[in-house]
Amino acid sequence: MAAMVAPAQAPAPATSVETHHEDMIHDVQLDYYGKRLATCSSDRMIKIFDVSADQSEQKLSANIAAHEGPIWQVAWAHPKFGSILASCSYDRKVCVWKEVQLQQWTKIYEYAEHHSSVNAISFAPHELGLKLACASADGTISILTWTGQSDNAWDEKVVRDAHQIGCNAVCWAPLSAGAQGALVSGGCDGVVRVWRLNDKGDVVADEQFQSVYKEAAHSGWVRDAAWAPSVGLPTQAIATCGEDKMVMIWTLAPGAASWTCKKLPPLEAVVWRGAGGR
Repeated sequence: MAAMVAPAQAPAPATSVETHHEDMIHDVQLDYYGKRLATCSSDRMIKIFDVSADQSEQKLSANIAAHEGPIWQVAWAHPKFGSILASCSYDRKVCVWKEVQLQQWTKIYEYAEHHSSVNAISFAPHELGLKLACASADGTISILTWTGQSDNAWDEKVVRDAHQIGCNAVCWAPLSAGAQGALVSGGCDGVVRVWRLNDKGDVVADEQFQSVYKEAAHSGWVRDAAWAPSVGLPTQAIATCGEDKMVMIWTLAPGAASWTCKKLPPLEAVVWRGAGGR
């Protein structure tokens, strides 16, 4: 199967990558420098490609037999931690992979405490350390933090009952947006939640956002929730989309008393993915 890669410079045409996956591709992610491309599929494989500077050429550098079920998402860590990639799957597991030698990837950590499919993952801004949020169909969000003692030494925290029925999406906020350790999630209960890290490192719900969300909520499953990457402006922005064919933009301006919501015109089909700071 082929994956589409957005070009680094417009208006160059999009590039098609023949991945040779044997089943549906679920996620495609470029690394921090745009030099490596990771893909994942229902064939239970992760493939990593070296990408040329103009993205016109791709060379397969690694095949990783990663999971025992379809792989929903992959995520690159910031390069200050090395060449590290995370993956999540229907098999209920989250895996962290490290390139220990050129083109040789090893699983350094596995989290298998979720009771259902792990649908989404997101690395936190590097200023918070090597920290990974994972959203599961069991309704919980796990926060996995590398302690720095060894490759497989991770602290594990769980936000229970984050969403009823299941959680479909999770995304960290950039620190420069004024959100000091925050993430957003979306679930099968039609709810979007904003979470913040307190001084103890615990994850607590942002009740101010919840009070606003109730007035303009999605009417079906929330398929994705993405915090906008920082472009130098202090305004916080979140995009959400779902089964109701709606895309909503939530913003919090500096000094504003509360979040505001702008609903875009309804689309003709279910919206599965929004753009954000993954």
